[in-house]
Amino acid sequence: MHIDILTLFPEMIEGVFNSSILKKAQDKNKFSYNLINFRDYSENKHKKVDDYPYGGGAGMVLTPQPIFDAVEAITKEKSAEPRVILMCPQGEPYNQKKAEELAKEENLVFICGHYEGYDERIREHLVTDEISIGDYVLTGGELGAMAVIDSVVRLLPDVLGNQESAPEDSFSTGLLEHPHYTRPADFRGMKVPEVLLSGDHAKINNWRKQESLKRTFERREELLRSETLSDEDLKILDYIKTRQDE
Repeated sequence: MHIDILTLFPEMIEGVFNSSILKKAQDKNKFSYNLINFRDYSENKHKKVDDYPYGGGAGMVLTPQPIFDAVEAITKEKSAEPRVILMCPQGEPYNQKKAEELAKEENLVFICGHYEGYDERIREHLVTDEISIGDYVLTGGELGAMAVIDSVVRLLPDVLGNQESAPEDSFSTGLLEHPHYTRPADFRGMKVPEVLLSGDHAKINNWRKQESLKRTFERREELLRSETLSDEDLKILDYIKTRQDE
């Protein structure tokens, strides 16, 4: 996978990309990236990339020319059409299924905006996806893009040390992940559930499924409404609800 990031502040991204899992993924040649300061593509003699909005109003709007030219320059040599992603609070709410979808692509282009917004022609004629990481507004799109890229890269084959980690993450199964415990088995009187020490993998898997359903019901019940649950899952949920009503 190759990722291009259009940004006015490339220095914000360098540290994240050269640390932790993202750095290891590059060392394994699992993905590469390029930071493009789209100010470099501005035809304005002062290298401006924004202007006042037509019709008046507060703030400045990113002009189309630098962004169009930057995207066209970096995509003209690519063998496959890239997904061009606009980070925007008006975009599609981001989730794990979207991460899994993007992880199948060869080329991703992220556009990180600033100021009041984008010229609408960028949105209508250049991008393939608009993504929001939440119902709030950030100073720019860089932080959102870094979050999305991290969630995508960790899904690439052989990036994580344990290949079972990603499929079992919260949201990958449609549910929140079960609780985790490690040594010591007894810490200040707080003990690990006995079932996890039993060595009985069938019982452990059953406990984890029950706890996953319980945690999802208690914290994110709306996820259950969009998930296809088995008869056994429904029985477990009925039991959980009964216990809470007691």
